[in-house]
Amino acid sequence: MSLSQPDLWQQQMRAAQRGDAEAYRALLTALRPWLSAYFRRRLQSPDTEDLTQITLVAVHEKRHTYDPTAPFMPWIAAVARHKLIDHVRKYGRYVHVELNELNEPVDEASLGLPATIARRDVQVLLSQLPVDQARVIRLHKVEELSLEDVSRLTGKSVAAVKVIVHRGLKKLRDSVGVPRKVYEDE
Repeated sequence: MSLSQPDLWQQQMRAAQRGDAEAYRALLTALRPWLSAYFRRRLQSPDTEDLTQITLVAVHEKRHTYDPTAPFMPWIAAVARHKLIDHVRKYGRYVHVELNELNEPVDEASLGLPATIARRDVQVLLSQLPVDQARVIRLHKVEELSLEDVSRLTGKSVAAVKVIVHRGLKKLRDSVGVPRKVYEDE
């Protein structure tokens, strides 16, 4: 049984934006178990209830930003993801990443979340880096070009590309609160 009811939630949110208090109350009540499960899967911590409450407050404060012509699930997932990231940054906790049986990342499309959310998050992170560094990382890690191809495209040596990628990824890990010990052991 699925906890999410995207079509119903979208209707309730639209009604709430038109001032229907009963629909809004029903939406917040329905979101609670979904948010709790979302945070439990990603954060092995007793803080999941607090994060659920914080996210429900954020939904209340940001409900005017929801576009009623857009699907509801990507919007609520983005709100929850931002609250989770804020929490991890503040407390430096580990986040549990779900893997399927083959130890491959779970396809977010199968969760009803479009890849556009992940692409947007990568863009936001890369925008925190100097333009040249972000370009090199984007070419090598996102577009999956070889170090040699990135070297040819940028006019930098392969060694320089390696250093730029390494330092840039370290900056990004630090910016999202990944403890140094986790990636120094790699």
